[in-house]
Amino acid sequence: MIIKRIEVGVMGVNCYLVGCEETKEALIIDPGEEPDVILKEIEEGQWKVRYIINTHGHYDHIGANGPIKERTGAKLLIHADDAEMLTDPRLNFSAFLKGDRILDGPAADKILQDGDLLEVGNTVSLEVIHTPGHTQGSISLYQSGHLFTGDTLFAYGIGRTDFPGGSYEAIMDSIHNKLLSYSDDTRVYPGHNLLSTLGEIKVQNPFIR
Repeated sequence: MIIKRIEVGVMGVNCYLVGCEETKEALIIDPGEEPDVILKEIEEGQWKVRYIINTHGHYDHIGANGPIKERTGAKLLIHADDAEMLTDPRLNFSAFLKGDRILDGPAADKILQDGDLLEVGNTVSLEVIHTPGHTQGSISLYQSGHLFTGDTLFAYGIGRTDFPGGSYEAIMDSIHNKLLSYSDDTRVYPGHNLLSTLGEIKVQNPFIR
């Protein structure tokens, strides 16, 4: 399994390309903005993108869904509880924050649930973990020491919970009872900012200590 981080947009979203080097099949996590930048990475690597996965439905994580889906033919996946956000500018906040760039992108092709496996090629098999708190339908993804946390858990913080659908109690439950159950050497790939490990996060993150 190969993982490439692509930082995009004014919010500095970490978009990830996760691929199987044997088959050149891949999936894209959180194509927030700058589709040309993401497509350049896809095309230069000759990747065949099978899935676009949104860890949640806020505009800064879904903004390039349409162009990536149109160019690659990939299927768009999101958790059931955030599915409406993909097509509703009020729910994904683009109506309030993006001015004339209102986002009403494509609907999901497949609805995700906790425990689903997303398999690509011979080496990629990501488990879906429902981690509500930042949004009701926030998810994380795990495979073999690699944990993609979206906006649930960061190296030095946690996702905001003061938006509609957010819950501090829910996000702390998701972190302590789900994400922190993995080993300390698990590599954490968040939706923004620095990569880290769970062991480092337990020491440096004031919300966890």
